[in-house]
Amino acid sequence: MSTGHVLLGLLSRGQQHGYDLKAGHDALFPSARPMAYGQVYAALTRLRDRGLIEEAAVERAGGPERTTYRLTPAGRDELEVWMSAAEHPPSEVNNPLATKLNVALVAGGPDEGALFLRRQRSAHTARMRDHTQTKRAADATLTQVLAADYALSHLDADVRWIDDALARLGEITREVTP
Repeated sequence: MSTGHVLLGLLSRGQQHGYDLKAGHDALFPSARPMAYGQVYAALTRLRDRGLIEEAAVERAGGPERTTYRLTPAGRDELEVWMSAAEHPPSEVNNPLATKLNVALVAGGPDEGALFLRRQRSAHTARMRDHTQTKRAADATLTQVLAADYALSHLDADVRWIDDALARLGEITREVTP
């Protein structure tokens, strides 16, 4: 996800200043890490420099200046191109669990590898319970439910990988240890 494209999307709803854009991001993506103000303003500067947004107004109401931004026609075009493009799955996958397992096997042997996998499985299932609780909450929004479903799917895939790695620990150990 590109921060700039998210901001373009938020600006497609109308003129806004950085504070509103940050609040809009955090409300629209409740399960994502909140966007930092520095991230917002750095992205706005890049978008402005590329001609995708422009300053609509600068206000001063008893505090620092507040600049309101609006989407330019080039910004709307860029947003449409981005939205129409499929997100291609990466050809290489960074699997921190496999990395840590291999290091545990090399440094501590199969018992250490098995211990890591069991601890990781426990951490994953605890997080799955949290997401399940979130999606079942009476006041959960559809956005929150879908975000929890996404996280649960990924966590479930990891748990299946962990179970497979545990079942094949002997083979993995022979492969990664001298």
